[in-house]
Amino acid sequence: MKITHLGHACVLVETNGARILIDPGAFTQGFEELTDLDAVLVTHQHQDHLDVERLPLLLEANDGAQLLTEAESAAELEKVGIEAQPLRVGAEIRIGAITVTGIGGVHAEIDPAIPRIGNVGVLVSGSGEPTFFHPGDAYQAVPEGVDLLGVPLNAPWAKLSETVAFAQAIGAERMFPIHDGLLLPTGRGVYLNNLRKLVPGTQLQDLSGAGAVEF
Repeated sequence: MKITHLGHACVLVETNGARILIDPGAFTQGFEELTDLDAVLVTHQHQDHLDVERLPLLLEANDGAQLLTEAESAAELEKVGIEAQPLRVGAEIRIGAITVTGIGGVHAEIDPAIPRIGNVGVLVSGSGEPTFFHPGDAYQAVPEGVDLLGVPLNAPWAKLSETVAFAQAIGAERMFPIHDGLLLPTGRGVYLNNLRKLVPGTQLQDLSGAGAVEF
């Protein structure tokens, strides 16, 4: 499995011959230039995970790629003429030789005054390859058998103790930071150092700027 962290929550996964892009949002530059994708997955409708303006360019460059999104996101895309297949909680969808499973269902609470929306984490698995989990914006769901975790590093809905508890509960062998687009370099380093100290059982590897990294 090769993972490229393109920025914030956007991740390119290459495994078992498939190329899958997760959460092409407004905080990520250049994702619309990718080609040869088999699928595009969207965990929820917030703009930092789903850039509605650039998504058509990505789909045009990847004719035939499946677009799988959380159900509320699919309904919103339909309003602007973009057809997406809903990825529902518990659903298993085959993409070539891999399986994508919908995990979770609800976005983490930001504030009681802000209505919560749908959020479907993505579990990517294939024979002989690590199982990768991208949770989107939620810590509630803890699937079993995760080898590699994309751990949201910073968000208005998260605090460090929750991030640590989530990473500990997942218990993956390795993790790498995502959802870091709101952090300056100094603050990002503080978060990374705390995770390394507080979740010593999981190896933390920073993929920012590293290109495709093999796991």
